[in-house]
Amino acid sequence: MSFDDENKKVKPKVYIETSIISYLASRPSRDIIAAGHQQLTHDWWLAERGGFAACTSALVLREASAGDATAASARLQWLQDIPLVAVTPEAEKLSERLIQQAALPEKAAADALHIAIAAYHRLDFLLTWNCKHIANAIKRPLIEHVCRECGFEPPVLCTPEELIGASHVE
Repeated sequence: MSFDDENKKVKPKVYIETSIISYLASRPSRDIIAAGHQQLTHDWWLAERGGFAACTSALVLREASAGDATAASARLQWLQDIPLVAVTPEAEKLSERLIQQAALPEKAAADALHIAIAAYHRLDFLLTWNCKHIANAIKRPLIEHVCRECGFEPPVLCTPEELIGASHVE
């Protein structure tokens, strides 16, 4: 291995959650906020994603496959080259603990599992537009506490807007 190979900066690892794919694949929204989120998501995907080691999970594939067949096909196209990380029994246990400890409500079991998968695999970021249950400033401290209590360092739960320009910081 050459000196250059040994000293290349390791790319931060980012888990791509289903809402990101939904924003990428959907038709432009007439709602100004949603349209802004769509544009930010496309901007991040095109200009910033290369600065990260992106991955996703079978849970995202399952969620992206649901609903209208045409829309599902469009979502799955965006995921075709993204490597998968495993949904492990340890991640499932952590997701259950997140719900038991009221970090997320029971109806958000899939959201808890996204967080747990990213934590289990020691990913740096979980990229989402789900600000109700995942990238939520009020819930974040409890989510982080439960992850750490179970022996996992939580990922940074964030939106694409928060990662624009982040891979270029020295």
